[in-house]
Amino acid sequence: MEHPGLELEKRINACGMSRKELALRTGVTEKHISTVINGDRGISANFARKLGYVFPKAEDWLKLQNAYDQEQLCIKDEENITEDEIKILEPLREITEYFIEQGYMHNHCGDITKIMQLRELLNISDLTSIPKITYNAAYRAQLSKNVRVNPYVLFAWQRLCEKKTERIAIQEDLDKEKLKANLPDIKAMMFDKINNSIQVLQEYLARCGIAFQVVKNFRGAPVQGFIKQDENHRLILCLTIRRKRADTFWFTLFHEIAHILYGDYSVRFVDFDSVPGEQEERANQFARDALIAPKPYRKFVHSGNYENWAAIEKFAEEMKVEPFIVLGRLQSDQLLDWRMYSKKIKKYEWA
Repeated sequence: MEHPGLELEKRINACGMSRKELALRTGVTEKHISTVINGDRGISANFARKLGYVFPKAEDWLKLQNAYDQEQLCIKDEENITEDEIKILEPLREITEYFIEQGYMHNHCGDITKIMQLRELLNISDLTSIPKITYNAAYRAQLSKNVRVNPYVLFAWQRLCEKKTERIAIQEDLDKEKLKANLPDIKAMMFDKINNSIQVLQEYLARCGIAFQVVKNFRGAPVQGFIKQDENHRLILCLTIRRKRADTFWFTLFHEIAHILYGDYSVRFVDFDSVPGEQEERANQFARDALIAPKPYRKFVHSGNYENWAAIEKFAEEMKVEPFIVLGRLQSDQLLDWRMYSKKIKKYEWA
């Protein structure tokens, strides 16, 4: 982009005005005019106002100068990108491709341009600063020997959740009482096809003041659930189907609902399911009891008939849940091996 001084020179030449005359008309020195035209000085707000008397409108000159300044800053930013920041593109490769697919970034560009796009998308001036930023949301994630968290991917995934929920219209304020009242209806949604359930869940939770979405998961961000209150005080709730097990999806949903009802979303934390904690255990207990009433469950276990599939189906019908919920609970409580009736667990796949 040309320096605005070149446009100024074109304007005075077009009307046959000398630099000296423009200096007299604007009350500055001829040297000042020359330094602006030569690109050695910018057009200040004061000079733009004076130019506005000669060549209306003053704001046009400020826009020209601002556009030029922004371009120069962008060029400087690109020149200052370090090798350390370029290396971050590798762990972000998978989620970057998804950003491109979703139209959040454009393709067919080099590493420098991708970094500039990611900076803008992730709202950060230097990608290397990401690990220093405190999580500003509540996560439910899994840590194990074979699963690791990459701070760059986790940060980008959080931004993806924000993008995926930003257009969901919700009631202005969180209504916890309405959310509690809707729990039986929310539980009943597990009997429908998952795509239909997600759509209805969005509608139900929106009426409670929650923007809900199921978001694609990525290596490096082993997240099952995510809660955040954004800058507009909208409450965001996102789930993944990372483990694919239907029982895990519905348990995580009620686990996150518990965090919302208990107000845990106001605390910044990462809720790893391999790390015990008071908030996690309280949410786990809520999810267990919301899906299967505790007294009937204890009675069912004490009957000793829980290894029989027909008995599991019958008890699930009494609890108004899918049989895979009861099976998952029995496996989680180590009453049944994880391999037992494994084909009875419904799987959700990302389409």
